[in-house]
Formats: sequence, structure tokens, C-alpha cells
Amino acid sequence: MMAKLNEEDFELLEEDQTKVTAMLGSRYLATFEEEINMWNRSLELINNVVSTLREVQQSWGYLENLFIHSEEVRRELPKESDEFVIIDQDVKRVLKDCYEKQFALKFCTQDGYLALIENSLEKLIKCEKALNRFMDDKRTCFPRFYFVSPADLLDILSNGGDPVKVMPHMPKIFQAIDTLKLESGAVRPAAIGMKSCVGVEFVEFTEPLKLMGKVENYL
Repeated sequence: MMAKLNEEDFELLEEDQTKVTAMLGSRYLATFEEEINMWNRSLELINNVVSTLREVQQSWGYLENLFIHSEEVRRELPKESDEFVIIDQDVKRVLKDCYEKQFALKFCTQDGYLALIENSLEKLIKCEKALNRFMDDKRTCFPRFYFVSPADLLDILSNGGDPVKVMPHMPKIFQAIDTLKLESGAVRPAAIGMKSCVGVEFVEFTEPLKLMGKVENYL
């Protein structure tokens, strides 16, 4: 669920803000000053809340799978993971309230909501910086991760190094290797051969290669 204004409504919001700004400079302001000031504050709040909430949703959606569902990330970044649980609860509560209220004016002008959303964004930025440091550490341990896009690296790490889920990324990590053939039926399968992505060459290993521990170690 994404909370946002469509493009047409956002353009209308900007037009209304321009009109209210013009009214503030009118010589007849005194007659309607209280109402115009109310609309000026309200429209500014709607703009700020909608814009900030859009940033929050983008960052939160990107980080949620890692900080909530990845054991590897939770183990390596325990402080940030605990912090993200609170952020996750706050964001979901805000989105639920947005869905229930439906109207931008009613939702965005609630006391303290802009501060809450801005605080969530600030915390998300800190979590994202910690995650980037975490990925840099993984790249230092296994430099071939520098050839993998951040999104693919996050997918590799979020699966806890599970060999089965890492295999689709093998051509991005190693040149000319399509995949490793894994033993079937094992909880943590060993690799018994290598399939090339150039032609149909298959190289069988002299003995099974155990794929244990962290992904950067067994790779």
C-alpha cells in the first residue's frame, strides 16, 4: 500500500498554494486574514507531509525485507535492526491511518504528524547508511561483490547465504560460471560440479564442495 497524491492532485495543490500566497499580499487581507492563514498553513502541511512520506515509503520499502526478514542483517546490525522494528511500526501505523482517512487535509494536518514522519525519515537514513557500511564490509571480504549491483548484493545477503538462492546470481559474480550443481535433498547442499554459461560445458568436482557459513566465505 502506497500513500500518495496523483500527479493531477499534486498540480492542483501547487496551484492552490500559489493562489493563497497571492491572497496574502492582497490589500483586502484583513477581511479574510484568519481563513487565508489557515489555508496557507494547511496547504503547506499537505505539501510537506506528502513529500516527506513519499521519501519514507521509498526507503522503508527498500529496507524492510532486510532489517525484518534477513537473519544475516539482523545478526550483523542488531542495533539498527531493533531500531527498524520501531520505525516499521510507526510507518505502518501512519499508512493505516492515511488509508482510513482518505482525505489529504484531514490526514496531513493532524498535530505532530509531520514531525513523526520526518523523524522516521531521519532514522531510515541512519539505517541505510549502516546498511551501506555493511555491504562495503562484505565487498572487502569478497571483492567480486564489487561487480554485483547493490540490489543483487542485498538479495544475496538477505537470503542468509542460502546456496540455492545464491545460484541465480552466479553469472554476475563469476565470469563464465552459470551455476553450481548442488546435491539434492540436503539441508545445506554441497556443490558437486560447475556449469559454464559459455556453451554447455560441465565440470564435475573431484569431491563435493561444502558451502557452509557466510556466502562471502564459501564463494
